[in-house]
Amino acid sequence: MMIEFALLFLDGLHKELLFFASICFLLGSIDDTIFDALWIGHKLKRKLFVYPKHQRATVESLTFSSKSEALAVFVPAWQEADVIGAMLQRCLRQWTYTYYRIYVGCYPNDPATIAAVAAAVGGSDKVRLVVCEEHGPTSKADCLNRLWKALCKDEIVESKTYGAIILHDAEDIVHPEALKLFGHLTGRASLVQIPVIPRRALKSRWIAGHYGDEFAELHAKQMVLREALGVSLPSAGVGCAFARSALARVSIRTRGKPFDAASMTEDYELGLKLTGAGGRGIFARLKDRQGQLVATQEFFPDNLDDAVRQKARWMAGIALMGWDRLGWKSCWRENWMRLRDRKASFAAIILALAYAAIVLTGLLWICSAAGFYQMQPISTSLKIMLSANVIFLAWRLAIKSYFVFSLYGFREALLSVPRTLVANIINIMAARLALAQYIGSLSGTPIRWDKTSHFYPELSEIQQLKTATQSSRE
Repeated sequence: MMIEFALLFLDGLHKELLFFASICFLLGSIDDTIFDALWIGHKLKRKLFVYPKHQRATVESLTFSSKSEALAVFVPAWQEADVIGAMLQRCLRQWTYTYYRIYVGCYPNDPATIAAVAAAVGGSDKVRLVVCEEHGPTSKADCLNRLWKALCKDEIVESKTYGAIILHDAEDIVHPEALKLFGHLTGRASLVQIPVIPRRALKSRWIAGHYGDEFAELHAKQMVLREALGVSLPSAGVGCAFARSALARVSIRTRGKPFDAASMTEDYELGLKLTGAGGRGIFARLKDRQGQLVATQEFFPDNLDDAVRQKARWMAGIALMGWDRLGWKSCWRENWMRLRDRKASFAAIILALAYAAIVLTGLLWICSAAGFYQMQPISTSLKIMLSANVIFLAWRLAIKSYFVFSLYGFREALLSVPRTLVANIINIMAARLALAQYIGSLSGTPIRWDKTSHFYPELSEIQQLKTATQSSRE
């Protein structure tokens, strides 16, 4: 009797979970489909009415004035001795734009990173090593503020002004023409963001690979349409340039600290603030003569623990703290985009409930097959919603596969379908951690630099990845 009562209770819970998750998925799917339709319309408009009249430019075809402004590149570094040297050498060796200086922020209790920077630059005046006053780690925003302070002092001493501040991480693989693109757009916008292309370690097809699936769609569809809709653009924290004048205005209001150390996602917030207060944001998708995107490539976490911690920081900073810190606007388009940014944590919770319903489905089916219990039938309305969600899921997977194919090739496009399950599991695990981090922030717990481990590939591994990508496309 007790077993039958328990199974009856689980059956009722099963139907409630299915109904609740189905409604939430249906609403989310309608939102995504509307966004997809707008992007398709935007794409068709440009293909039919813009490109036939105007030849597509390449980064090499851009023109510059004789008074091109200098660019400052900020690279915050905490325990990055393994990667910072190779990254700096690549920049110094390959960047064709000559009016720049790299500011690298290190900590006094991280001598290995300081030594790696010194050894890599060999006394070059293109790199300025800035050692923070406090022991690390503080926060990434605090390190960036130290670099901003050093830049302002250099401008006074050298009687020069930089046109823009570019953010990069210590493990970034930079494009040789990236500074040329930033230099061309300097002065036209408060924020210029170029695409970020995740590269995965060859051994991490599933965990690191899911970042490529997400960014392929994020930086080929979502950011493109956000710019077309005229709403604020978030910064990705790498491969982005802030106008020097725009940062100066923020600095005046924040007592010389334009990067907010109280935020877990200071780059995201700063981008929205600069481009949502009358400033223009540009998402620049431009190719070089070889047909490669001018983009920032980097290797994302290749193990579960690091991936969960990184996703948790994004969720806590964007979805939870962002709601409190940035609020909402009077423009419906702006609020729509912010709602899309903030729904990640809630989607993870709905996913967890949906997976629980799937487990219950299997359990109840086994009991029914064994003759212990007869499952209650599903209502007609629930059947309709489940059928609609299956159709929307197929559409969503097809759209994702299209963008992954465009960037990585056919093989990765196929893998993106089963990788969706990996991404869902990571997001569910990250949502729990993000909630704990958010609650901790409400109690006044100081934000520390919860960085993940990085590595910079050897040239042979970069060539392997290029070969793999080319063979996938073929």
